[in-house]
Amino acid sequence: VDYAAQPRVSYQSHVQDIGWQGFVSNGEMSGTSGQSKRLEAMCIKLENIDGGIEYRTHVQDYGWMNWVSNGAASGTSGESKRLEAIEIQLTGNAANTYDVYYRVHAQNFGWLDWAKNGTSSGTAGFAYRLEAIQIVLVPKGGAAPGATDRPFVQA
Repeated sequence: VDYAAQPRVSYQSHVQDIGWQGFVSNGEMSGTSGQSKRLEAMCIKLENIDGGIEYRTHVQDYGWMNWVSNGAASGTSGESKRLEAIEIQLTGNAANTYDVYYRVHAQNFGWLDWAKNGTSSGTAGFAYRLEAIQIVLVPKGGAAPGATDRPFVQA
């Protein structure tokens, strides 16, 4: 199997005190665990897939940022502002072929359940930071990678 040619979603996080981490793919954790460091920005891209991916982040003091796509940065850099939530969706042919699932590790909640295809993941109204994220592609209509009951918590 030529894994280099496998369809994948790749993503990287800008983390407090660390800066941009390297890209990880297909469900690997991006961010940190147990270090109390906030995510400040995200880049997400598809590889070996016809279509695109777009996403937006909810940023401390700003609220929801505008949608960006295909590897562009969402969030802030150098402003010490935390991400609190994220929405991710596929576009073009990718949206016909795959569902995108994602879940976040939120301050004081830990890992929340999986969100899907543009629904909100994270928290609102608590002023809690996101610390890590996982993103995975599932063939359209396939089983979720885990529980989907509580991807987003609002105060």
